[in-house]
Formats: sequence, structure tokens, C-alpha cells
Amino acid sequence: MAIQWYPGHMTSARKKAAETMASIDVVIEVLDARLPEASTNPLVRELRLHRQRPCLKVLNKADLADPQVTQAWIAYYNRQEGVRAVALSCKKPGDVARLPGLCEALAPHRSENTKPLRMMIMGIPNVGKSTLMNVVLQRKLAKVGDEPAVTRAQQTSQLDVRHSITDTPGLLWPKIEHPSDGLMLAASHAVGRNAMIDEEVATFLAGLLLARYSTLLAKRYGFPADAIEHLDAVAVIEEIARRRSLRVRGGEADLEKAAKMLLQDYRDGVLGRISLETPVTRSAMLAAEQTQTVIRGTALDDDLPAAHA
Repeated sequence: MAIQWYPGHMTSARKKAAETMASIDVVIEVLDARLPEASTNPLVRELRLHRQRPCLKVLNKADLADPQVTQAWIAYYNRQEGVRAVALSCKKPGDVARLPGLCEALAPHRSENTKPLRMMIMGIPNVGKSTLMNVVLQRKLAKVGDEPAVTRAQQTSQLDVRHSITDTPGLLWPKIEHPSDGLMLAASHAVGRNAMIDEEVATFLAGLLLARYSTLLAKRYGFPADAIEHLDAVAVIEEIARRRSLRVRGGEADLEKAAKMLLQDYRDGVLGRISLETPVTRSAMLAAEQTQTVIRGTALDDDLPAAHA
């Protein structure tokens, strides 16, 4: 399935963000550490590059991600001009307290006391922007919730005499180009429930876990180590239903409940520390999609003479 979710309020939120971008110094782009590039909004990059604003990429939920993969992503982003990356968890106030200092390093022209540093938090829905805002301010100002699109309007607050910070609504983009990105976003609860089918998203997630984290999968659901090698993604969902005694009326396996269980276990981190993409797998995915595009274009060209015959 192709995941697409772009509620109407995001259009106005994007316009407002573009206006605010003109008067800020540093963009704090909050990403999901488990899927950093899939959770990178190309509209944010477009807006900040247009205004030539530096970016602090915050890989939030780092406590849920594979630490070795996270370090690879930090190195990947730190090679980009005008970008610095940091991994943290909003559950640790000490980590969040470092952000103003990191932003100052990206905007040295605002180091004087007479010129306060103006920061702007941006990112996709349900990635932790408002929680980050509240932790930075050390008070509950922004509304938070375990659902995408809780924040609907910008909020600017004075952190101290030298720093101000603006929280913005979660933004997706009108068309998610790569199907796997949409599935990763759906698995990580960054899109609305009405834009996804749990069983299809869970099947995608099960396939990825089989390929990269089969040991964690086997441990959580009690799969024998030798048996998991012979399962495919669909069979994983079926086996979860069987082992958790999830049945519909008539005794058949309740695959919908099993799918929701797998998704929730991943989101809550009870499966273990998991990253859905690495810089290497990302490059491989883009290369494979480019190859498929070329193949489709070649096939179309081959069909043209026949169509005109």
C-alpha cells in the first residue's frame, strides 16, 4: 500500500513556518532516531536552505534505536554543511539542556547578549517536538499526546534573556515519494490511523525485523531460534496470534490484533532497540528504486512503437 497523509491544516502550517523562518536563527529539526531520513521532511530542508539557516538535527527517541546505527547517522549528518546532529531522549532533561549551546555554535553571530538567539523547532508529527519544547522550558506549555498532529498552531516562548524558541505543528509533505518511507512512518505512528492498514504495515515491519533483528523478535514472542529462520513476514503475524491466543469468533487467528500488538510493541520499545534504516540500507533503497524507474522507462519506450503500429 502507498501511505499518504496530508491533512488540510498542514498547508497553512507550512505557510506560517515559511514566514517565521525569516526571523529565526537556527532550525531545530526533530527526527525519529529509528528512521532519521524517512522522518526528514523535505519541505523543512527547502525552507531553511531558502533562508540559509543552519540546522541542528535532533535524533529523538535514541533510547529506542540501535545505538550503533544511530552513531552512523550522526556521522552522516555531521558531514553536511551547516548541519550538526545530536542523539537524545526527551526523557532525559540533561540531554535536552544542551540544545541552546549547540544552537549557539551554529549561529555565532548571535553570541552577544544584545542579540538573543531565536530557535525554531520543526519536524514530522508525533516525533516529540512539543515534549522537547516543554523540557527545554522546564514547564508544560505545549500540548502533547501519543497521536500525530496534536499541535495545530505555533507557540513562541522566551527561554531566557538570550534565547527564544518557537514550536511548530508537525508537518508531512503532500506526496511521500518512497513507499518504504510511508510504511516506516506508519509503523512509527507518524501518520493518522485512517491512512494505514495495520496488517499491511505490521507485515512490512515483520519482514524488516526478520532480516535485521530476528533474535529480538524470537525473544519477545517465544519463537524457537531454529523455527524463525523458516518464517516469512505473514507467518510472523500468524505465529504471534497463535502464541498470544488471539482468536476471532470461530477460532481462527485474529491477525488484526496480532498486527496491532507487533506495532505497539515496536513503538513502546519492548522489542528492544531497533532502527528501521541505516545509511547503507538507505542508499541501497534509493539505488534500487532508481533502477526500477529506469526499467519502467525502458519498458515504456519499447511499447511505444507497438502502440503506434
